[in-house]
Amino acid sequence: MLKNLIAAVALVASMPVTLAQIITVPEERTVRTAKSEVVSLAVAPKGDRLLVGLAKGAEVIDLESGKKIFALPYNEDGGTAAYYVAFNDNGEYAVLIGHSGKRVVYSMKTGKPEPSLQQHRWVPDPRAVKAMGLDMSNSTFDRFYQQAELKDGENTYRAVKDGAVEVVAADGKVMQRLAFAENKDQHHRAPLLRWQEWLLVGADDGRVLFYRLP
Repeated sequence: MLKNLIAAVALVASMPVTLAQIITVPEERTVRTAKSEVVSLAVAPKGDRLLVGLAKGAEVIDLESGKKIFALPYNEDGGTAAYYVAFNDNGEYAVLIGHSGKRVVYSMKTGKPEPSLQQHRWVPDPRAVKAMGLDMSNSTFDRFYQQAELKDGENTYRAVKDGAVEVVAADGKVMQRLAFAENKDQHHRAPLLRWQEWLLVGADDGRVLFYRLP
């Protein structure tokens, strides 16, 4: 009896330790945009729309249906990637900013660009944009990843190579890792966004994945 108990304890001790699941897998929802690398994310203040910055412009998605509302072109200083996207406080306008820091504001009523930025004081000024890493000195080949690391309580969600995501504890230990075989670009760093109980992860093929968080 004692010999069997000792053997059972030894067996348990030799088993690999399973890490606690911080992010619930698999994803509970997938939103699909144009087949272009997702580089930035934002949710409207009312929680009804998702703004997806892509390697080629951006798209506004209805969060309830998952359908596209607007396609927002971006082509400034030779670059088409919207590395930073955001809504204003009431969600009536959205801003796209590319590699050179050029800002373009769109109306969320019409999907058309605004002729001037003068009345849009909510838009990050050139100094703030430069602090983000977006600057006229950047070439169109320079990569910029907004929201590639997200602090949430004791944990940090970190985008790493191949579009994978790691959950890192306060002591630096990786507690969980999400890998995506569908990502083809090893340089892709998934934009991350915490919204309500969700972690949103952008893939390099236009998908936005919704993972439930505790």
